[in-house]
Amino acid sequence: MTQQEFQQISKSIPLQPGIYKYFDADKKLLYVGKAKSLRKRVSSYFNKTVGSYKTAELVRRIHTIDFTIVTSEQDALFLENSLIKQFQPVFNINLKDDKSYPFIVIKKEPFPRVFLTRKKINDGSVYLGPFTSVAKVRELIQFIRQNIPLRNCKLNLIDSNIQKKKFKVCLEYHLGNCKGPCEGLQTAADYQLSLEQVKNLLSGNLNPVLQHLKQEMKDYVADLKFEKAEITRKKMEHLQNYQAKSTVVNPKMGNADVYTVIRHKDQAFINYLMVQNGNIIQTENIQLQCKLDETPQEVLEFIIGHISNRFESHSAELILPFEIEWLDESVKITVPKAGPKKQLLDLSQKNADYFFREYEQKERLQLNKSSEPKGLVLLEQLQTDLQLQELPVHIECFDNSNFQGSYPVSAMICFKNGEPSKKDYRHFNIKTVTGINDFASMKEVVYRRYKRLLEEQQSLPQLIIIDGGKGQLSAAMESIRELQIEHQLTVIGLAKNIEEVFFTADQQSVKLPYNSPSLNLLRRIRDEVHRFGITFHRNQRSKGTFKNELEDINGIGKATAEVLLQKFRSVANIKKASREEIAELIGERRAGFLMEALAR
Repeated sequence: MTQQEFQQISKSIPLQPGIYKYFDADKKLLYVGKAKSLRKRVSSYFNKTVGSYKTAELVRRIHTIDFTIVTSEQDALFLENSLIKQFQPVFNINLKDDKSYPFIVIKKEPFPRVFLTRKKINDGSVYLGPFTSVAKVRELIQFIRQNIPLRNCKLNLIDSNIQKKKFKVCLEYHLGNCKGPCEGLQTAADYQLSLEQVKNLLSGNLNPVLQHLKQEMKDYVADLKFEKAEITRKKMEHLQNYQAKSTVVNPKMGNADVYTVIRHKDQAFINYLMVQNGNIIQTENIQLQCKLDETPQEVLEFIIGHISNRFESHSAELILPFEIEWLDESVKITVPKAGPKKQLLDLSQKNADYFFREYEQKERLQLNKSSEPKGLVLLEQLQTDLQLQELPVHIECFDNSNFQGSYPVSAMICFKNGEPSKKDYRHFNIKTVTGINDFASMKEVVYRRYKRLLEEQQSLPQLIIIDGGKGQLSAAMESIRELQIEHQLTVIGLAKNIEEVFFTADQQSVKLPYNSPSLNLLRRIRDEVHRFGITFHRNQRSKGTFKNELEDINGIGKATAEVLLQKFRSVANIKKASREEIAELIGERRAGFLMEALAR
């Protein structure tokens, strides 16, 4: 579109705020933008001398212009963000935003549960977040459960069920982590107070929570319940320590969003801080690819709209390093020169500088443009180095874990086309082996895995990696031969220490060059199966600590185990207790079973 052609249509473009879209002759969307005045903004592309080649190329390609008038500035931000995300126009800033951020949800149900979720459903529940770190969310939930008594069971606590006495309190009640709403020991109103404390805690507003606990402690003291008062005092101390660890700016400052930006070549590096009640409760680093030589101001205008939408931020103040043209006039833009707000801006700038230096370091080390061959090229190299008959597009790797012979488990991970295929990962609890026997455990899980694949008529991998030496490899091959599939795939062993590759029929191992792409791929697969297996093993140990020692004893069920733990607090204390003490609690017959089992 030429300048003369634009002049003919310019007066038809409204002066109101909204969204404009540029299309080429093939109706392909080239660019989406927002503006306070659509006519003024669109005219700026045609009425001034364009200094950037990229902008000149955009203008040259424009064939038609479409626009949408919106009723509010917030609608303009959200609509622009939605269109860019949906259509990814070639001249818009490229933001890779495929992350699924976690929320903390307060479920809409009687006596609502509080838990982590990645899916936000329109079901009437309250969703707090999103948060940038799953680890941070888990830490927060753990902190909440330690200080605010809430249920975490999935019981249907409707009034009729509670009145009919359908449920009994569990161990969480006896440990003080729940007030027992399932038996009607806690009212819905009292439970709602706990939920309000959760909301205050997550928004960084700890004073109401501390005041509530302070009053609770006074009430316990007045009723001469000194033990409960001491527990409440410790909770207050825990909260105060947590607040001290938080980055507190100024409790009187209120809520604000802080942004800084660094432009480098065609990249932009942004740091974002969300401040609520004087506490920094969210941080995020974002890297963008710029398409039209956008200025730092234009980059911030784009990213603020994205962040406001993504993190559902409604702060009435933006703290920025420079002025920007912002649609929403109700939002105050502050460019501080001194004081707490300038300290906040400096902190954000420090984070952006670190983020940028990290990028530069990777560039210098060529980590951003890895020289490692990718995809089929890497697999072809592995096929050559290991002299495999088939290209190993499907690779599976096994590893065993146990703790002093207890809780033996195995893990299997799967790589397809050189990348992890996590939906195909599998865990195995060892069923037929007792004690420490890695060889027998490996034989069992390999047999179970490929017997199932054969029964379900699924494709077999071209390469199986056994994490271990010749012993584990031989054990795995016993199962492979029993299933009569030894001619359909290749099985190798990867020694743990010196990273030798073993084949079943060879006396000598194969030693790949230390930094070769093939060995690096094998290391990556080996490290991934270690990570996956160790995580599962930890979970099984933590679940099995009580179960294996108490519930597996003949005559000692779950309910009896809970009664014992409520009284003695640990298995170690149970072992120290006298038979008379135990018999008084669970009866002579069960005490006999227990004492006999623990004496072994």
